[in-house]
Amino acid sequence: MNIKAGDEVRVIAGKEKGKTGRVERSLIAENRVVVDGVNIITRHIKPRPGLRQAGRIQVEAPIHISNVMLICNKCGEGIRPKKVTLETGQRVRGCPKCEEVLDDAR
Repeated sequence: MNIKAGDEVRVIAGKEKGKTGRVERSLIAENRVVVDGVNIITRHIKPRPGLRQAGRIQVEAPIHISNVMLICNKCGEGIRPKKVTLETGQRVRGCPKCEEVLDDAR
């Protein structure tokens, strides 16, 4: 999976096409990501005495990984990241267009 939590992505397919947002979490087993402000659904919640009130809440639903594209921090373009080897021998994600390293070297 090329996309991690905290990455900036753009939706490239579906009813939310063109929207951008930050990945809140990724569901690796299902190949889906939850993007902040994208694919909002309304959930009807039953009351739980002492815990919460009944009502409708709006939450972000997961979107398939193939429907989003990573955005480069430097050039701002949608990219497919490539693997780059640093001087330390560590392999990280990099932008193929502007050669910017996307992952912080830990």
